[in-house]
Amino acid sequence: MMTQEEQLKQEILDKTKEYYELVHKKNQTKPFVAGESRVNYAGRVFDEKEMMNLVDSSLDFWLTYGDYSKKFEKELAKFLHVRWAFLVNSGSSANLLAFYALTSPLLKERQVKRGDEVITVAAGFLTTVAPIVQYGAVPVFVDMELKHFNIDVTQLEQALSPKTKAVMIAHTLGNPFDIKAVKAFCDKHNLWLIEDNCDALGSMYDGKPTGTWGDIGTSSFYPPHHMTMGEGGATYTDNPLLKKIMLSMRDWGRDCWCESGVDNTCGCRFTQQFGSLPKGYDHKYVYSHFGFNLKATDMQAAVGCAQLEKFPSFVEKRKENFKKLYNGLKDIQELMLVEAQIQSDPSWFGFMMTLTKEAKFTRNDLVEYLENNNIQTRNLFAGNMLRHPLFESLEKDKDYRSVGLLPNTDKIMNDSFWIGLYPGMGDEAIDYMIEIIKNFLITKKGYFC
Repeated sequence: MMTQEEQLKQEILDKTKEYYELVHKKNQTKPFVAGESRVNYAGRVFDEKEMMNLVDSSLDFWLTYGDYSKKFEKELAKFLHVRWAFLVNSGSSANLLAFYALTSPLLKERQVKRGDEVITVAAGFLTTVAPIVQYGAVPVFVDMELKHFNIDVTQLEQALSPKTKAVMIAHTLGNPFDIKAVKAFCDKHNLWLIEDNCDALGSMYDGKPTGTWGDIGTSSFYPPHHMTMGEGGATYTDNPLLKKIMLSMRDWGRDCWCESGVDNTCGCRFTQQFGSLPKGYDHKYVYSHFGFNLKATDMQAAVGCAQLEKFPSFVEKRKENFKKLYNGLKDIQELMLVEAQIQSDPSWFGFMMTLTKEAKFTRNDLVEYLENNNIQTRNLFAGNMLRHPLFESLEKDKDYRSVGLLPNTDKIMNDSFWIGLYPGMGDEAIDYMIEIIKNFLITKKGYFC
């Protein structure tokens, strides 16, 4: 028999489910009306389970890292086939934590120090690069290739210098970069590899999940991403030392590894010697790194746990929508469509396309037409971040450097864009996007693909 508290809690959860059915379900199942319904590039896909988990967590009122967080980390690690995953408050924080882990003195001769170089790309999201600059290391930018829209691996050796310590790059819109080539380069030169997997959770390369080939992988759970908990992110690794460092840096830089609300896990809280502190100084207040507080709340993790249960279906729907878009647009000469990386099975985040030399119109001509017809579009994030105002305060060849002029990166900046394919899209929305793109071409030259 349930206690009064348990019965009341169940009533609240039942009412939460009822509220979802009344308010949210009808919005998610609303019929698509061509020309009237907005085709967003991304969106949340959820049901009553996420809301019930969220309310369940709020009733416990633990708020910070707790049981749902532990469960989420365990389940995410299991999904990725890695030993450890750490929940943080955003994908940007995941990148911050992943990079700063490489600056730990515990890594000895492999520690990234200020002035050391990290190879990356300029066509992507800023927070893949921001931690490098913020720490005082030097990003070295290489160009992109225009088939898979990922790093041009032929330029890696040109980017190398005696100061190179790491490579930190993203899998573009879910499409894996040439991991074998990048990994071979890193292994050859004893470099760290951080995979920004924020846009590629669920992607596979040669039968293994992206984000797990390098030393550290990162994910984002912001609403547009493959799964969501509102705000949130994660880092993951198989390396025991990096695990220890990331746990410390995520949680204020402390040396203690006790979970929140737990004391004396090690059994020697008041008996050890650290630095020049008095012998027996409370281990809970010993700090081995200049760290952060990057933890997410247990309420976010509660949502994430429900999303993880649905995640395989999300990935399959993204693949289906990509295939439909590709087949519908592949014969258009004015558009170069992204191709899946060899040996990969992408969990697509978006559908990327670039104007070819046959196009007699600009990228903005096309995207404005799409936007005016209720189809949301996005550029490939920064395009070429070296051309943004924030780089005006940096000195080239001192604070950063690049391999050549990055012409393909500029091509992406000027001529590329992407549209959505998230799991909430039905066939009607996919068909509508194909139709409107073809209609645009009719207005430009009177031809139908």
